[in-house]
Order: sequence, then structure tokens, then C-alpha cells
Amino acid sequence: MGELVSRHEFERQIMIDQQTQLYGVIGHPLGHTLSPVLHNAAFRALALNAVYLAFETLNLPEALAGMKALNLRGLSVTIPHKTAVIPLLDGVDELAGKIGAVNTITNRGGRLIGTNTDALGALKALQETTELAGKSGLIIGAGGTARALGFMLREQGVRLTLTNRSPDRGKALADLLDCPFLPLNEINQVKADLLIQTTPVGLSPQADQCPVGPENLEKGLVVMDVIYNPPETRLIRLARERGCAVVSGLTMFLHQGAEQFRHWTGLEPPFPEMAAALERALGEGT
Repeated sequence: MGELVSRHEFERQIMIDQQTQLYGVIGHPLGHTLSPVLHNAAFRALALNAVYLAFETLNLPEALAGMKALNLRGLSVTIPHKTAVIPLLDGVDELAGKIGAVNTITNRGGRLIGTNTDALGALKALQETTELAGKSGLIIGAGGTARALGFMLREQGVRLTLTNRSPDRGKALADLLDCPFLPLNEINQVKADLLIQTTPVGLSPQADQCPVGPENLEKGLVVMDVIYNPPETRLIRLARERGCAVVSGLTMFLHQGAEQFRHWTGLEPPFPEMAAALERALGEGT
């Protein structure tokens, strides 16, 4: 594989014309997102006439109207829109309907169809580290990512417990997953094989924060943090120091992004080039 060019050099090489296909990500805030790095590296590697941009917005209905009006081919969806977007779409696939959260929209001839690649990305990332069937898992959080992982893990035979800072949201998701709910300050009562952190706690620039204490990280526990920026959160660092197996959010992010690319283009994603672009961007402190 040839050496990747810098972001500025890559942007200078982009040829924008009437045939350029436009993709992007919607959410708020988006200062941390590396989705443009990931997908633009894939477009460049396969010489596709396409670009991917970040659209920070809280105005979801108008953002989707703009997607149709301007014929954007695909959008990633992130916090806080993953569940709120569903009623605004023309349809969702079976997986997204089951999960109740969407992180990927594809424009099919003016019809906006939602799916969820978070679930598949997380599953692949976890399966690289551990067998899931028969395990017990503690999920921290009750947002769209927690919903996606919860349904996917339950289908893999994982016995779940859910905790969340907001009891109302946590109990509602626990009911959907048919699993117990515990307040965050009572998680010492849970002995699980997997700990999966799905909240924004520890997200750059608040990288010094951690949703649990060292006493919750026993040796042998598999710890996954869905945050990928920074690539090593405080939780992941503490877990590694305590002898836990760790699954970084960057691995999940790569897998879910590769699934998005397949949905949008029908092509096999250039995984090595996508991974190298992310590593370069993180190394540059982007």
C-alpha cells in the first residue's frame, strides 16, 4: 500500500464536478468525528468520485429534507439523532426496526432508508476478542448505541444487565431488552464477563473522565468502550492496567464504517487504507 497523503494534500486532489456524489454525517456535536477521514480514505483508495462531509445540526427534519433536495447519497447519524430520525425516514430495514435506532441512511431514488451498522460493527469487534454465547454482560448507557448492542448481544446468547445515569431512560431500555436495570452507583452488585461502555463519558476533550472506578475492573473482564477519540480512553487504560481484555471503540468504528460503505456503494471497503487513515489522523492529533 502506498503512503497516504496528508489531509490538506488529499483535499487539494479532490476533483469536484457535476458527477461528484456527496455523503456526510449529521449530529451534534461533531468536533470529535473522524468519519470524514474514514470514508474519504475509502473513496480515494477506490478512485470514486465522492466526498464525505460533517454537517453539525440539531435541525433533523430540515437536514433530511436537504438530503433529498440535494440528492446526498448517504448519511451517517450520530448523537443525538439515532432514535429521533426513525419517524422521519421513508423506511428502515429489519435490523434497524428491531433495534429501534438508525446510524446509517441510504438515499434510494429519493427514498431515505435507515439501517444500523453499529450493531454489526460492535459484534465483529467483540468477536475478535472473545466468544459471546453464554456470557454475561453489563451495558452502561441507554442511547442508540446501547440499544443496538443490547439487541445484538441478546441474540448471541449474552445475559444482560443495564445501568444508566438517568434511571427512567435506563429502565425503559432494560424493559425492551427484557433484562435487569441497576442504578450506576450499584453496579458493584453485578459480576459480568463483559462490560460495555456506550455513553459519551471520556470523549475528547473530556478524556480524563471514566464512568466506573478501578474496583469494577477485575482481571479477566472483557471491557469495550465505544468511544474512539481518544483511541485509548481512561476506561480502556485502567482496564488494561487491571489485567482486563480490552476492545477499543476504534475497532468498532472501523467495522461499522466498513458496513456503511458496503450499504452505500455495494463495493468491498478498502479496510487497510481506512484503518491507516484513522491511525494517521489520530497520530496527528486531528
